[in-house]
Amino acid sequence: AIGGGTGLSTLLSGIKLFTSNITAIVTVTDTGGSSGRLRDEMDILPPGDIRNCLVALADAGPLIRDLFQYRFELGEGLKGHSFGNLFITALSMVTGDFEKAIAESSKVLAIRGRVLPSTLEKVTLVGEFLDGSSVEGETNITAVKKPLKNIRIQPYNCKACQEALDALAIADLIIMGPGSLYTSILPNLLIKDISDAVLNSDALKIFIINAMTQPGETTGFTAADHLDVLINHTDPRIIDACFVNTQDIPDETLVRYRENGAVPVRLDLEKIGEKGYQVIQGEVLKVDGQIRHDSEKLVKLILDHYSKNIKRIRN
Repeated sequence: AIGGGTGLSTLLSGIKLFTSNITAIVTVTDTGGSSGRLRDEMDILPPGDIRNCLVALADAGPLIRDLFQYRFELGEGLKGHSFGNLFITALSMVTGDFEKAIAESSKVLAIRGRVLPSTLEKVTLVGEFLDGSSVEGETNITAVKKPLKNIRIQPYNCKACQEALDALAIADLIIMGPGSLYTSILPNLLIKDISDAVLNSDALKIFIINAMTQPGETTGFTAADHLDVLINHTDPRIIDACFVNTQDIPDETLVRYRENGAVPVRLDLEKIGEKGYQVIQGEVLKVDGQIRHDSEKLVKLILDHYSKNIKRIRN
């Protein structure tokens, strides 16, 4: 599973109900909040997205999970930091190795599967907007809320985490998304080693298209627009199928989202089909004031599609 932000951790909480054979490959470009502060002050990779994925895969009791997600509300220097971020940071200082810190944190949380950073190098996102301007840093890019032309990483030739490449080489199923298209999914695939490993893999590759547009990043985007951005930044062979939500969302729930500039992604599925990609459809939303994927339903539909593909290939 490739991504970052809340999208990947939500997906993982569903995957672990069906299998323990999971590798999460997580973006490390976050420059905001607790993660950004630790990145700048301690010169380490931002731990926030990794922490969320560890907690999502945890089999440890609720107290340990809550502890890792606890965010300090008071204290000079402590306010705004999450305990899990500080724990991973301290472990990386003690061990001298960020990967080992993640592995040890995984033991504490008794996670199913593995969580890996896409790279162990410090990388920065650079966004170029349609008006010709450009901005560095994930948080700055999302704050501008202008239409993006493209996104790239610096340094462009950074090396992928070797364990992530090894996992991709033996994967049966590779899932990209859901999550922020430009700042959670693409940062992983812009690492050439990662995109090459996905391209060379025999796994079924599925792209989960977001249910809602994201102000600035994907304002006005259709499902096919999401796909176009992904393949234009990488390679048309990077995926085999797209998953789209077909569940209607109540108007009363959409009001708050519309006020913030987010609307449901329009499903122009014929365009996706014309490009030669499979389309998987399903009603997989959990609407409770927020609009998010029901990870269990989502993963079940994906695994059903995977099973049908395997049978077709074998026959």
